[in-house]
Amino acid sequence: MLLFTLFCHLAQRVSLQVEVTAGVKVRWCLRHLFAVTEQEDEEQTGTLLVEDRDEESGESDDEDNARLQLQPTRKAAWVDEDDELEEVVDMKHRFRRDLMRGETESTMSKQKLQQRMREQFQKSMGGTPSWAESNVKKKKNKDDDDEEEEDDLLRKTGNFVASSDSLPGGILRMKKCLHANSARPSEDRLSTVQFHPSAQVVMTAGLDQSVSLFQVDGKTNPKIQSIHLEHFPVHKAQFSLDGETVIATSLKNKMFYLYDMMEGRITPVHSVRGLNEARVKEFSVCPDGGALLLTGTNGYLHLLTLKVRLMLCSEFYSSDSLYFIQEGEVYVWDMRSSRCVNRFTDDGCVKGTSLASSRNGQYLACGSQSGVVNVYSQETCLNSANPKPLKAVMNLLTSATSLTFNPSSEILAIGSRAEDEAVRLVHLPSLTVFSNFPVSKRKIVYRASCIDFSPHSGFFSLANNKGHAPLFRLLHYKDF
Repeated sequence: MLLFTLFCHLAQRVSLQVEVTAGVKVRWCLRHLFAVTEQEDEEQTGTLLVEDRDEESGESDDEDNARLQLQPTRKAAWVDEDDELEEVVDMKHRFRRDLMRGETESTMSKQKLQQRMREQFQKSMGGTPSWAESNVKKKKNKDDDDEEEEDDLLRKTGNFVASSDSLPGGILRMKKCLHANSARPSEDRLSTVQFHPSAQVVMTAGLDQSVSLFQVDGKTNPKIQSIHLEHFPVHKAQFSLDGETVIATSLKNKMFYLYDMMEGRITPVHSVRGLNEARVKEFSVCPDGGALLLTGTNGYLHLLTLKVRLMLCSEFYSSDSLYFIQEGEVYVWDMRSSRCVNRFTDDGCVKGTSLASSRNGQYLACGSQSGVVNVYSQETCLNSANPKPLKAVMNLLTSATSLTFNPSSEILAIGSRAEDEAVRLVHLPSLTVFSNFPVSKRKIVYRASCIDFSPHSGFFSLANNKGHAPLFRLLHYKDF
């Protein structure tokens, strides 16, 4: 009777569509929509009895306690033995697919499904609705009016890119996860790790002539697909801007591959008109997504389109500006006017080895063969012939070969593939290095050749010489 009354009460507030299938009872659907335990019912009933007695009579507390003790304990009218069974639910049904968080969840117990449905309901409602809270919780909320006003900002549908507070320096809260490619470790050195720009997927590639895709859940990281490129040890692989194509180059080949993930088609590109290079090795995807920038010999860089693969011109970049470094000098090229708008010398650098710019257009990082990484204001680099670095990071003792900004431009990852554990994370607002990475009793990072962050900084990973891609969860960021 209590369940029936509660169901009627809920039906007046929420429009429900319930599909009744064989063996599914209404009481089960109700329990999985929003669980109300018998203990909460007893607490609510006990509270109401005490309040009613206080209003109707002025009896002492001792008399109230005596009456409460005489109140008989409520027992369930009936018990269904099926409730205790550990039943498994098929999650591939079209009404339950949206509750899956990966292919590994093809089946789920009723208890776990109940929790998942509750979480989804609360997320869509922006939290637990007031009518579903117990009297104790309601009373507590009334006493915490100030906190409730702050929480109102968070009670909205949709995903969050990151925590509302800025990233603090000093200690970076993180969690070590299972290797991103644990489902298929590489048999040789990994050269690339990159997160997909829109899906919860990570790609690895290396000298074992393979490119692999994995779903990132931080627990099992199941393999999605792996392709083998015969006689083609992969030097670098990268997603196109829309995430539909993978571009892969090798060590000593002029040919490179385009892998169309939507159609499952692998296209070898043997030659490009106007590209007179003995090999195609280093490249970057342009910000507009329609072109590739290939690094050639003798200081040449070649810009070509992805679709028709015709040479556009022979000239690292940020928005409308192109940055590249040679012998310690940094050149700034305006992509719209096709001319060099500034040139400056990286402070104290003899030979530059890496370059990166932040997505918000605030920072430019230049790495050198000595291991020093200079962090500049990007605005100063555009307008000054002798800019001074905001910070010279000197934590690396060997050549700085990897520089990567996280999407929120709060972290700069620097690394060297010439030494084990030579990776550091720089807190950009304070320009200080996080003290707790890497810190371990045993080696985890080894020699990292590539570093990348997930689209909303929730994860970061590295490609090392052991064929592994160590994966870390950054706890400050709430989304993938």
